[in-house]
Amino acid sequence: MNNNFIKNLAILIKISAIVFIFFILIASAISCMSLKDLNSYITYTIKERLTNTNDTSLNDFEKGEEIMLPNPKLESKVSLEEALNNRRSVRSFSSKELSTEEISQLLWAAQGITKENTGFRTTPSAGALYPLELFIVKNDGVFHYIPDEHKLIKIISEDLKSNLAQGALSQDFIADASINIIITAIYERTTAKYGDRGTRYVHMEAGHCCQNILLQAQALGLGAVPIGAFDDSYIQKLLNLPEDYIPLYIVPVGYKEE
Repeated sequence: MNNNFIKNLAILIKISAIVFIFFILIASAISCMSLKDLNSYITYTIKERLTNTNDTSLNDFEKGEEIMLPNPKLESKVSLEEALNNRRSVRSFSSKELSTEEISQLLWAAQGITKENTGFRTTPSAGALYPLELFIVKNDGVFHYIPDEHKLIKIISEDLKSNLAQGALSQDFIADASINIIITAIYERTTAKYGDRGTRYVHMEAGHCCQNILLQAQALGLGAVPIGAFDDSYIQKLLNLPEDYIPLYIVPVGYKEE
């Protein structure tokens, strides 16, 4: 009798395990949409469960001067509807520099943390994987934005705005803008889970991020324009970026020329 009980229990456990795996696969298939993506998702999940390694790709950017940014403002006299209605691409900038408060607000709008205990950000991200990394190019150097601590780390001390313009088909207004926000992406953060479909998710996220910048600029009374015409490799080398940091946008921001 004991042997039969043990055999029946073993069979029940096996059936339960099969049913559990089946539902996991169905849920994953719905999420990933294809067998190839499903394989990537399963591989990613297993890797996440078996290893507990942190992302060390930012180490090279954590050695420069740190600049803590002021807290962003959560209220404005400009409504969302007004910002949407009045937003236009601006390519003529005055020489007036942006303040630290304005830069802080723009970067927070792009990728700022909105919920401390989860790390959720202003821009939605597939699986909350956040593949985007932001840099700003201004007169006193190049800086990497760290959302978790809302700070900048200086990675280059030179003024590279003119060089940046050259790498963007000589669009000279890039050099005239007070700052240029460079949106880059590490695709592997998303494709490791979602496979090829993850590439689409990264591009969607970059668009969300850029629009946040444009609307925040409008709310601050600033001008901005999204730029996609540039030499990727040139920008990577200019900013000394690792090869997996792929530039997707250059967003010049500054005061409009009257």
